Amino acid sequence: MADTSGIRVYHAPRTRSIRVLWLLQEMGLPHEIVPVKFDSRPAGDEAYAEIHPLRKIPALDDKGTIVLESLAIVQYLLGRYGPSPLEVTPDEADYGRYLQWLHFGEAGMMMPVSLLLAHTVLLPEKARDPKLAKWARSEVDHLLEFIGKHGIGDREYLAGDRFTAADISIVYMLYLIKVMRQFDGAPDNVEAYFKRLTQRERWVAATAVE
Repeated sequence: MADTSGIRVYHAPRTRSIRVLWLLQEMGLPHEIVPVKFDSRPAGDEAYAEIHPLRKIPALDDKGTIVLESLAIVQYLLGRYGPSPLEVTPDEADYGRYLQWLHFGEAGMMMPVSLLLAHTVLLPEKARDPKLAKWARSEVDHLLEFIGKHGIGDREYLAGDRFTAADISIVYMLYLIKVMRQFDGAPDNVEAYFKRLTQRERWVAATAVE
């Protein structure tokens, strides 16, 4: 295995850096966590801007190689420090399914979840748009139904008949929905899936980091 010394993760609680920490925990890769202030936007300070010019979270510094975007970091770590059962390979039947759900956590879910978060939690109350929040909640409900019917169904995991990075991608977004208290009404199998995966020891460790 490649040398894992020097992996640094720039992290703030509840942000997408949880995905990276969870993956590192599951892979058993040593790493350093660098806290970034997230009580205002943009995150961090001018020193952090040298790492991430947009001052968003997360960022990864692997011995001088900087990678931004949580799912890009996930793919980078799997490719750099794998092979790992957390990745479904091209020779497996569920390879396409794995890629779909890995990226659905951002490409399919980001906009409505982010709008719902902004207009129910993040923005000052006077800046919130109830109509936009209602629309976003409706879209999130459709996403939860889609995941329940086409993602989980009667499966335990999303792809490959095992826990993979696709689950890491989706569970984080479910976590955000849960934090917003907008998870009520989710399909039973989605609720059970979320409960089961967030009982994993390494999820608990990743979300406990301040």
